[in-house]
Parts: sequence; structure tokens; C-alpha cells
Amino acid sequence: MVDGWLAQAMSAYNADSLANKEGYRGLVMMPGETLEQILHWTLESLPDEILIGLDADNNRPHHQEVDDMFEGDDHEDGLFAGEGYILGEATIVNRGDSFSVHHVPEEWTDGIFSESRGPRGGRFVHWLHTHPNAVAVPSRQDADAAQYTLGVDMILGIEFSPSGPFGWYDDTDGVRRKLQPEEVAPVRQKRGWGRWRNSPEKSVLGVAPTGHSIHGLELISFHRSGTAVNVVFVDEKGYPYGWENFQSSN
Repeated sequence: MVDGWLAQAMSAYNADSLANKEGYRGLVMMPGETLEQILHWTLESLPDEILIGLDADNNRPHHQEVDDMFEGDDHEDGLFAGEGYILGEATIVNRGDSFSVHHVPEEWTDGIFSESRGPRGGRFVHWLHTHPNAVAVPSRQDADAAQYTLGVDMILGIEFSPSGPFGWYDDTDGVRRKLQPEEVAPVRQKRGWGRWRNSPEKSVLGVAPTGHSIHGLELISFHRSGTAVNVVFVDEKGYPYGWENFQSSN
């Protein structure tokens, strides 16, 4: 069971995935528990980025009714490996800066065909890496590394505090997908002698076990061809967060 704030954020994200399904050529589904685990790892690994490997769980195919609801007219069957199956458990493969994070350590490669598989060695079908306090928009290094991915690449951007020496960076172009409730109550801070002030500080979605306040989340997924892939977050039964609302609105 994921934290309530995260379940609400995933429901809002899924609503956006449904409303904008046209134009996406692929669809991938991630368990909410997997996202929660990755968030914890991300904050525990600061200031580094982390690289996560994921495979498709062959025991958890998509529910057909969910595919029917979230696939648009531009959907293309067979676009990537692992299609049609919910993502399996996540594994931390590497940590480092924006360049070195994509290079998989030797213990994660078998040494065979490693050059043709690119810097990641092709050990997993899908890959996700994090952008701590930066938007989820692919850099040139991200795009280059994705050329060897058989499944999809994902980027998770997390805005948090305390942020250390680096604040939130969003001075970049690109399509962004926010992962947060549509409305978040503003934060007020106490300021001496019990007085409250309306704070310019950013709203808090939730607090991680590390003690960090999470102000914003972003997630994108893309195929090595450059086309965007739609993402849906699902519960332990394989149904999207917010599924009942989506059914009643159709």
C-alpha cells in the first residue's frame, strides 16, 4: 500500500495519460509500489542520479479493458520489447552524474557483445534514471544511451527540499508530465511569536522516509526512436490508480 499523497498523485497522472492518449504510439504500466521504492532510493542517493533497470513481469499481462481505455488511435503494437506486460521489480544498477550514470558497472554485464549493447550492456529491457531537482526532460546523453534500449527509457524528475547546494533547475525546453494532484494546499510557515505568514515556499506533496519534503514529481517515457510512450500507474491488482473514476466518466 503506497502513501496516500502518492496514490493521489498517480491518479492525477493517470487522468492526464487518459485525456492525452492520442498521439502516443506505446503504453507502459508501472506498479505504484515500484515508483515509491524508486523515490526512496533517489533521495537516499543524493546528490547523485541513479540508474534503474526493469524487466517486464511475464506473470502480469495488462488487463485488456485497461489497454482498450488507454490506447489511442496512434497506438502501434510491437513497438518495443516487453510490451503488454506490467513492469517488474526495480533494481539499482548505477549512481553518478548525468554522464557516468549511464555506464553500467562490470558486475552488471556479462562481457559478451557489450560494445554492441552500448554503455548499459543491455542487461535489462527497460531503464529509468533520475533527475534530482531537475525536470524530466532528456539530455543529449540520455538520448544517446536510449539508442540501445530494447524497451523504453524513463526519466523521473524530483523537486525536493532541503536541496543542498543545488536548487530546482527547469531552464530547459521539452514536454513535461507532472506527477502530482491537481490541487495542492499552499504551505504556511510560522515566523516568530506564533505568527503565521503566507509563505512563498512551494507546496509539499508529501514527506519521504529520508525526511525530505517533496514539492513536485515529473515522469516521461520514450522509445529510442524519439517517440513518446504513455505511462499508467497501476495497483497490486493491475488496475490504474483512479480506475473507478475513469470507468464512471466513460
